[in-house]
Amino acid sequence: MALRSTQTRWGGVTRTLHWIIAILIIGAGCVGLYMADLPNSPQKIKIYAIHKSVGLTILALVLLRVVWRLSERRPTDLPMPRWQQLAAHATHWLLYALMFAIPLSGWLYNSASGYPLQWWWTVQMPSLTGGADPDLKSFAHGAHFWLFMLLVAALLAHAGAALKHHFIDRDATLARMLPIVGDPTPAPVQPPAPVAVAEPEPEPTVAEVAAAPAPETKEN
Repeated sequence: MALRSTQTRWGGVTRTLHWIIAILIIGAGCVGLYMADLPNSPQKIKIYAIHKSVGLTILALVLLRVVWRLSERRPTDLPMPRWQQLAAHATHWLLYALMFAIPLSGWLYNSASGYPLQWWWTVQMPSLTGGADPDLKSFAHGAHFWLFMLLVAALLAHAGAALKHHFIDRDATLARMLPIVGDPTPAPVQPPAPVAVAEPEPEPTVAEVAAAPAPETKEN
């Protein structure tokens, strides 16, 4: 499996980061919705800590993906209407912006709440506010939630478009991002080599037959 992208397929690094980030986003979103209504307890604090660490991990992986993306080529867009091409690129840019904004808004919310922040209980992260700030806390909390709702809508549109390309348009848009071995773009069919046909010998003309020597006969 090639690490770098080619003209027809995303590379192994891009595909791996894509699916890891997707799984982490789904997990963080489910945990975030679940933990909101939990009563205060040591278990809730632990779940919050995991949620925050996953968010910081997503932020780090998205940053890594952008750096890697800038260092390699992008596969050529498959044939599609111009408006679909523009919509696809706009959705990708929106997804990148949200994958940065949502973890940062959560980090800002945690800082404005006056809580310490550790990445997987090992790395102490700096505060973005320098202390508790009730107004900023309220703003960051609302931004974190609504940005996540926008991300859900963007992801549904992104996934729906990929499925449409795969099952209706039947092109390689989805296949070339799947974690499979091989190039999903079919190789061009080579026409069969022409079979050499022997040219038939021309029929002798009347003059050639008349001029030909008569066959010798044996005498008894």
